[in-house]
Amino acid sequence: MTASEFSELSRFTAGVELAEALTAAAQRLHETPSPHGTLRTAARLAVHLLPGAEHAGISVIERDSRRTLVWTDEVVRLADSLNTGREDHPYWSRLWTAPVASIEDSASGDGELGLSGLGLRSVLSLRLRADRRRITVLTAYARKPRAFDDSATRIGRLFTAHVSIALESATVREQLTEAMRTRDLIGQATGILMERLDTDAAEAFDSLVRISQRENVKLRELARRIVDAGRGDA
Repeated sequence: MTASEFSELSRFTAGVELAEALTAAAQRLHETPSPHGTLRTAARLAVHLLPGAEHAGISVIERDSRRTLVWTDEVVRLADSLNTGREDHPYWSRLWTAPVASIEDSASGDGELGLSGLGLRSVLSLRLRADRRRITVLTAYARKPRAFDDSATRIGRLFTAHVSIALESATVREQLTEAMRTRDLIGQATGILMERLDTDAAEAFDSLVRISQRENVKLRELARRIVDAGRGDA
């Protein structure tokens, strides 16, 4: 997926209403079938929507680690790899307590993230999700200094609000889909045990639960094994 795939989405300029641009972006975000797809789309849209942005990535930061989930260009992956293991850096630490962090010019000494060597001079990070253990952050990069002004920050915060909603929606859809698959799988396994044990559904399900506990295997995984074995016997 490249930024050119969003060519019908105009960059936010004086001639384009911000609400229209964000609505079109939100529609794209909600069309994605999975949480990871939502993140990939969000990174690409960030480059297209945020004034001054040239590259973007999304990372998960924990107290003792940071990993990049998606990136628009190889330079983003390289930039993040420079700082792996440095999650205590003031720049990243700032995002635990503030929704936004930025670097005006990495070559001036205020960044200290080793970005100027990659030609990345400006950085704008916006929090997507946060809890006590981890935060999810969208970071935009630019090759010129002071690329992100107050307008970029404002648009970025509005955009990340849409991303957060779409991500939550995609996560719930994925969980519901998995729950339905699990229910069907357990139902099939219960049916197989009913036939094998010559018993009713309740007793067959109780047997499934007991085996799961005895063998310390998740019910879903045990059900899958029984169903796979049943197919092999067919």
